[in-house]
Amino acid sequence: MALVRTDPFREVDRLFQQLLAQQQSGDRSMTMPMDAFRKGDAFLIRLDLPGVTADSVDLTVEDNVLTIRAERPAPPVTDAVETVVAERPYGTFGRQVVLGNNLDTEHIEAEYEAGVLTLVIPVADHAKPRRIQVVSRPDQQTLAS
Repeated sequence: MALVRTDPFREVDRLFQQLLAQQQSGDRSMTMPMDAFRKGDAFLIRLDLPGVTADSVDLTVEDNVLTIRAERPAPPVTDAVETVVAERPYGTFGRQVVLGNNLDTEHIEAEYEAGVLTLVIPVADHAKPRRIQVVSRPDQQTLAS
């Protein structure tokens, strides 16, 4: 498979991180919801990043590990505004995805629209199905002879 699936307890971890981040100020990294699927000769990854600007998204690949980081700053605190409910997470969001060797990490494309980051990761040429020509030898000699 091209992508390594995440831990089934990821959602519980994400919620715990959000609660902890609300209680603490600091640069605690929170995860972002992700969908991944194959479409033709590419894998698509979609991540929800509402309220994040495209400029704050940072993507890196090292040793087949794709790292996604984004920042959503908290609204400014003023004396004129009193917070009544604060459920939306702010700060640094991060995610790492282990990519298989059959993906072309040199040609990843990224697009950000309407709060959704879409990554297109093509399947590497060496991993694509290919036809192998069968050669017929008229004298019935084998390769081992």
